[in-house]
Amino acid sequence: MNNSARLGLLGLTIALGACSVLEGDKIDYKSASKGSTLEVPPDLKTLSRDTRYTVPGGVVSANAMQANQAAQPSGPATALSSLGDVRIERNGNQRWLVVNRPADQLWDPVREFWLENGFTLALDQSNIGIMETDWAENRAKIPQDFIRNTLGRVLDSLYSTGERDKFRTRLERNAQGGTEIYVSHRGMQEVFNTSTKETTVWQPRAADPELEAEFLRRLLVKLGVSQEQAKAVAATPAARASSSRVGNVGGVPVVQIDEGFDRAWRRVGLALDRTGFTVEDRDRSQGLYFVRYVAPKGDKKEPGFLGKLMSFASSEKAVPPLKYRIVVRSQGEATTVSVLNAAGAPESSANAESIVRVLADDLK
Repeated sequence: MNNSARLGLLGLTIALGACSVLEGDKIDYKSASKGSTLEVPPDLKTLSRDTRYTVPGGVVSANAMQANQAAQPSGPATALSSLGDVRIERNGNQRWLVVNRPADQLWDPVREFWLENGFTLALDQSNIGIMETDWAENRAKIPQDFIRNTLGRVLDSLYSTGERDKFRTRLERNAQGGTEIYVSHRGMQEVFNTSTKETTVWQPRAADPELEAEFLRRLLVKLGVSQEQAKAVAATPAARASSSRVGNVGGVPVVQIDEGFDRAWRRVGLALDRTGFTVEDRDRSQGLYFVRYVAPKGDKKEPGFLGKLMSFASSEKAVPPLKYRIVVRSQGEATTVSVLNAAGAPESSANAESIVRVLADDLK
């Protein structure tokens, strides 16, 4: 099948499958397949014949986990906790879990959760409390039309949604000795890059809070909550998020948030996760996130939502990342978020302005 025919089939597939991702609980992720050749991001390369992602060396797979478990002696099962042990909190379109258990007791169950849901882990760092899945495709979004039902999996590799998803999970200890669990989504979509529609590239798409909520609900079940309880808790109406805006204090660009430190800290952390910053470390007591940022190059046009971040480097030449600190400072119910350079000095450069604006976009 030539590129034109394949892309035509892809367009028809996307059109037929444009229903809600959560309709009928339709989630069936495949994180990678043997023989895949596409590796994006950071390079936004032309789509190859098989559109699913190559698994880089060193990732964790469900098969490997099961083989390892089979090789180990079985022990007594760990009792699951009741609903009183876990709760979900909301602030606007952001949600997170609060679990009355230490983080080291939750790492393995959360890790298993993602493997059981069809993902591989590209990042698995318990020392900083962050795990991240590889890019994956929700195969349940592909319509079960007559041709696919007739031919089954013989031509399954020709079907693609044109979308990929990645999820980051962050575990953070709270002052009560428990753990807060955050799940953030990042998305990519395949688009034509020429007027003749012969080749495609991958571009960022906006984060999906409903996907985040669905996986948090499923994680509630993994942690011992019944399906009925998890659905009821996840459906709790959200309180309206406090307003935020871009400002300037002493010549330094800032985000101003009308709420206290705890909620502002959570919102900034989720915004960093959603917009693709690499968070190398954090210090809640000092209100600091240590991040890496890839600066935009050569484009004079105003970038879009995720385009401002430019964390996906051009395939022409990789741009080296720069290290910054995102500082969250509060006085009562007013919080200011600003950017420091690697040495801890206030940053007023164009990069700082870009970082502030992309954070402000997600905090709205």
